[in-house]
Amino acid sequence: MNTVVTSKEEILKTSRELIQQQGWSAINIRSVAAACGVSVGSIYNYFSSKAQLVAATVESVWCEIFHRPQDEAVFQDTQACITWMYRQMEYGCKQYPGFFTLHSLGFMREEKLDGKRKMQQTWQHILDGLCSVLKRDVKVRPGAFTEQFTPEKFADVLFSLMLSALLRQDYDPGAILEIVRRTLY
Repeated sequence: MNTVVTSKEEILKTSRELIQQQGWSAINIRSVAAACGVSVGSIYNYFSSKAQLVAATVESVWCEIFHRPQDEAVFQDTQACITWMYRQMEYGCKQYPGFFTLHSLGFMREEKLDGKRKMQQTWQHILDGLCSVLKRDVKVRPGAFTEQFTPEKFADVLFSLMLSALLRQDYDPGAILEIVRRTLY
């Protein structure tokens, strides 16, 4: 048995593979150690508990799903960004069945504070990115945003609609794109 794991990233990659093959219930210290071909103690070198391993795995799944695309133009155009986000949501549901509905919502419980914090950080990162795109989009008509209707508030509305679509497993961005067109252009 290999007693040294080369990296935390290797453990997380193996954890993601276990989820894809066996579902979320497969994630525990022993199963991840076995899949990595290392001792249980090797996993504990990186994660002090199953909760910490699961929280880091959740964060790595979010990062995989919403990794930056090669085409930076996606972050210059609100409609292109939203379309990309919906494609990534669909990819995430296919790669990690039940991830969004079961585990993302499961982290909202009090005893899973680390997972909840990491999920909220990821959501905030996505929300900040969407807000940034709204501010850079040259197609947004002058005066679309006001003191009361800011890019931050509109990004929050759009993100809420995307989360709702995610829970419904509705990956057609048509309705939200129509809202963007009518509101901003």
